[in-house]
Amino acid sequence: QVQLVESGGGLVQAGGSLRLSCAASGRTSSSYTMGWFRQAPGKEREFVAAISRRGSSTYYEDSVKGRFTISRDNAKNTVYLQMNSLKPEDTAVYYCAADSAVLLSDYRTPRRWNYWGQGTQVTVSS
Repeated sequence: QVQLVESGGGLVQAGGSLRLSCAASGRTSSSYTMGWFRQAPGKEREFVAAISRRGSSTYYEDSVKGRFTISRDNAKNTVYLQMNSLKPEDTAVYYCAADSAVLLSDYRTPRRWNYWGQGTQVTVSS
């Protein structure tokens, strides 16, 4: 099992940047594919980005490509989401997710991920 704790959310103006962190404890994070999802009020949880166990492959939702970067430091059991050029529509609670067996074809499906953090709020003002 793995426990996930997100941090780094906050209030930022449009065009600004934030870096989210997800600290994993328990079983080492290098055993898991890691992902970020977000959920805005009244909307379903949606995929943002994912990174393979060794960090060699990354995947992004189309609306964040070129603005967000997912990375990981397995020595620190931490995954990051660098968010640049933020827009008001990026406002949401951001969740870290982990799974040891999720398939590439299932990355965008929340129910395919087994472990979740508690979420961190990101608010982008216009």
